[in-house]
Amino acid sequence: MSDRAQSAVALGGGHGLHTSLQALRHLVDDLVVDDLSAIVTVADNGGSSGRLRGEFGVLPPGDLRMALAALCGEDAWGATWARVLQHRFAGEGEMRGHVVGNLLIVSLWEQLGDHVQALDWVGRLLGASGRVLPMALTPLDIAAEVRGLDPADPLALTTVRGQVEVATTEGVITSVRLEPEPVACPEAVAAILAADWVVLGPGSWFSSVIPHLVVPELREALVRTDARLVVVLNLAEQAGETHGLGPEEHLAVLSEHAPDLKIHTVLADPCTVTDLAGLERAAASYGAALVVEHVAMDDGSPRHDVTRLAAAYERIMARG
Repeated sequence: MSDRAQSAVALGGGHGLHTSLQALRHLVDDLVVDDLSAIVTVADNGGSSGRLRGEFGVLPPGDLRMALAALCGEDAWGATWARVLQHRFAGEGEMRGHVVGNLLIVSLWEQLGDHVQALDWVGRLLGASGRVLPMALTPLDIAAEVRGLDPADPLALTTVRGQVEVATTEGVITSVRLEPEPVACPEAVAAILAADWVVLGPGSWFSSVIPHLVVPELREALVRTDARLVVVLNLAEQAGETHGLGPEEHLAVLSEHAPDLKIHTVLADPCTVTDLAGLERAAASYGAALVVEHVAMDDGSPRHDVTRLAAAYERIMARG
């Protein structure tokens, strides 16, 4: 393991990626990581993001905004801009529910005509400790094959489309794909190939994590890269999306969507592990070491603690 600082890439979307990036930002501050990038799912179709996507035909900006906010520093400048970026308008008019950061990102896209350049400009304004990249350069929709939605035939598969719809389905998701055929952001592919570490998860497994594995160029980069891949398991099942799936099943889903994926480390919290030996065997079957550490909040909620997660990342990177 080199003594130099490491480059890291985190993939995902929503609150899971936000927390992971906050933890990795601490490693930038501590000079453990010197180059940090986020690669973000662009299939959201709900809320402010969905409205802007529908009206302007742009990428949904919400998860990109959250990633940028996570990379803001804790000084007065960073904390203020993070709050501004995340501010959601109230009231009863047409602006109700829109988020300042979403509007800022879309306005820069219109001004510059370049998704990546615009996000880089927002990052510069915020003083962000890293770069935020979209998974693809065109808006995508998630389509899932779901079992159990047809009362007359519980084993029949039904196609459910849309990130919100997939995340809240009452059936059992068997696989996901993206529509139309996705073309990866070239800068995202380059970041994965140049990284020392890639972090996948935590987050909504089928609507934020797995989508990265069904973009052909991203999946190929994840297989080809020399980076060590860390998979961070969720702290609880997600109602609808992963109901009934244990930690071993979460790993199996990754393998089903990307059989050639090489995993270096699986990170789990003790609260999720009911069969330690079974999870160790599952991790080993993918060539991975299992690390079980307390990374959850103490309040009983299924949320990762940023400080604990940062410490776990640092220990994993130190072991190499």
